[in-house]
Amino acid sequence: MKFTLSWLKDHLDTEASVDAIAEALTDLGLEVEGIEDPAAQLGAFRICRVIEAVQHPNADRLRVCRVETWPDGPGGRTEEVQVVCGAPNAKTGLVGVFAPPGTHVPGTGVDLKPGNIRGVDSNGMLCSERELMLSEDHDGIIELPADAPMGVRYIDWKGLNDPVIEIKVTPNRPDALGIHGIARDLAARGLGTLKPLAITPVKGSFATPIGIHIDPALKAKGCPHFAGRLIRGVRNGSSPDWMQARLKAIGLRPISALVDITNYFCFGLNRPLHVFDAAKIKGNLSVRPATAGETLNTLDGKSHSLAAGTMVIADDRAPESLAGIMGGEASSCTPDTTDVFLESAWWDPITVAATGRAMKINSDARYRFERGVDPAFTLPGLELATQMILDLCGGEAGTVVQDGAPIDQTRSYQLNPARVVSLVGMEIPEATQRTTLEALGFTLNGNAVTPPSWRPDILGDADLIEEVARIASLTKLQGAPMARSLPGVPKPILTPLQTRERTARRTIAALGYNECVTYSFIDARSAALFGGGTEAVRVENPISSEMTHLRPDLLPGLLAAAARNQARGFMDLALFEIGPVFHGGEPGDQHLQASGLLVGAAAGRDPHGSRRMIDVFDAKADAEAVLAALGAPARVQISRKAAQWWHPGRSGVIGLGPNTMATFGEVHPRILQAMDAKGPAVAFTLLVANVPAPKVKTPTRPALAISDLQAVDRDFAFVVDARVEALTAVNAAQGADKVLIDSVRVFDQFTGDKAEAQMGPGKKSIALTVRLQPQDKTLTEAEIEAVSAKIIEKVTKATGGSLRA
Repeated sequence: MKFTLSWLKDHLDTEASVDAIAEALTDLGLEVEGIEDPAAQLGAFRICRVIEAVQHPNADRLRVCRVETWPDGPGGRTEEVQVVCGAPNAKTGLVGVFAPPGTHVPGTGVDLKPGNIRGVDSNGMLCSERELMLSEDHDGIIELPADAPMGVRYIDWKGLNDPVIEIKVTPNRPDALGIHGIARDLAARGLGTLKPLAITPVKGSFATPIGIHIDPALKAKGCPHFAGRLIRGVRNGSSPDWMQARLKAIGLRPISALVDITNYFCFGLNRPLHVFDAAKIKGNLSVRPATAGETLNTLDGKSHSLAAGTMVIADDRAPESLAGIMGGEASSCTPDTTDVFLESAWWDPITVAATGRAMKINSDARYRFERGVDPAFTLPGLELATQMILDLCGGEAGTVVQDGAPIDQTRSYQLNPARVVSLVGMEIPEATQRTTLEALGFTLNGNAVTPPSWRPDILGDADLIEEVARIASLTKLQGAPMARSLPGVPKPILTPLQTRERTARRTIAALGYNECVTYSFIDARSAALFGGGTEAVRVENPISSEMTHLRPDLLPGLLAAAARNQARGFMDLALFEIGPVFHGGEPGDQHLQASGLLVGAAAGRDPHGSRRMIDVFDAKADAEAVLAALGAPARVQISRKAAQWWHPGRSGVIGLGPNTMATFGEVHPRILQAMDAKGPAVAFTLLVANVPAPKVKTPTRPALAISDLQAVDRDFAFVVDARVEALTAVNAAQGADKVLIDSVRVFDQFTGDKAEAQMGPGKKSIALTVRLQPQDKTLTEAEIEAVSAKIIEKVTKATGGSLRA
């Protein structure tokens, strides 16, 4: 949003400087993105007089001019300089514009220096309008009236010293898309007084012959209010210089008086309007949905095929305008236009936004209507624009015709002055709060506050407090410690799940993994590989074809990251991520997951050891380490019923009964190929919320239980069937004596042809180390033998094997 300082002062009575205004605007939430100050670019160019102009002795097309200048400004000392000029209109007595040496000439990009042209010294330049970037005129130097004030800056005399301010307007502030709304904020801050709009209805001198009608299907929402009037006998010439200067300053091209007036109201009062050439309208105007196959040539010179249901303004013959977005070429105004129909309407923001996006048309009108234009200003805006057309173009106005009425957005919220401190942290007196809201256009009835019609973003009592704090300036907010309600140690702030998430993140990072943060959206193909990709998790309006579905698992993102790294030569990777995954589209259909991925070798190249590739037990060990950090029980069940994206023979599920806590294993080769990742790749996935909470819930660690008695290790080797899992023997040995047995570990497994040759077909040997840890006394040999016998009994019974001789 751009505007000039003089344009702002039409709405705000202020003496504040540009810098003070810019600082206040940014502080009010209307961030200033830039200031174009003409004085910085053209301030050195001053009005001068040519005392004498004679022919150059060595060039036919050059003249040597003696120029009288005022380097210190009007009333100061004068200085005579010599300038060589090639303009055909350089002559004695000419009043023009002089640039001294050292001046940067924007039209040429040259910094002036004293020079010698064909043997004659030249100190400065007499300038044309193109050299000052005021127009394309370069036929001669600027020639001013004889009574122009000598020594005055040219931009001051010409009225060009008007700084242009550009601000960034957030989508929730449509009122700031008009200069009057910006002035209102500045006035509330105290930088001046808001000038009221003098709205005097223009009495129609005849009945407008063009009727208007809103289709009932659109009146409820698409266009609740449509108004207009005929103005006949206008002269559609050029708009006044002051209006053209302002429009040019904000980047608009002046077209004609009628079009420029509509643009002037669009930016000045946030009231988009449209003028139709009344002679080109057949019959009456109606707001209706387009039928399939209708076409419209818009003012941007493009032809559009309208989809069925597109909201248009049409006459009795065809569509004439794309409602709320852009007018049509067929009914546009030209220099020959004498009768116009001036339209002012309120268009539904969602309808306008959807139509503009579908048809890929951007316009200043669409930009404002899709953010919200003041519905109560439809008729006042029509009256003000009518008066300006009559003042600048002449003619006479007809009566106002309209259909519908302004939508009623009246709502009221309670002002709680004491809540300012709790929400914002600022002490603002109640009287100041009320004065602020009134200055912004709010209506107060006791503590009931009604927002003005131009503020659709005010939707609660918290918004009222935000307005008060915004005007008071959040830069005045001072940090203060929060008051403690009770003495002692405060209660934990993080929830148990948040604490677990933090513990899991730190533990996995400590294991040597690098954290990744990937998008929660993935493509349908990748989602389907991991059990997702259903319609329930499809994104309604995806930002790209690779982000169409909510992710069902974290592994797709980690595998994609691994594939990108491998493509760049990084083959050994340890990546992890913690975040939500989704199994449905409802708010509760998500859970927190922690996943780790290992790819390549378990360690880098080492001159003292062999290079080992990662395997399923690396993932299992890391998963168990994270579960232990989260407080999971030491004794868990491991099953092979892993999902289809895991290798069926090299994966497992860790759980307690039906409660699944983690899955680990090799990623299925089919998945690696589909994700363009190279193996081997192993991974683990933890369902953080499924880990049982510790039985003892204290903020401190339990006392360290350690025995000073010597532990006893005993080794056992069992001959079992080749299909028996080692875990079966470990669990059986662990259950032989839950008090004395501290740990059970597999230290050897003898399988293959040699094992079968010694122990029989289909047999293997599993060797266990069992550690016995006494707590109160040293174990006797008899006690050790008793426990050993129990271990042998339990393992042989569970596995169907026998102790190996």
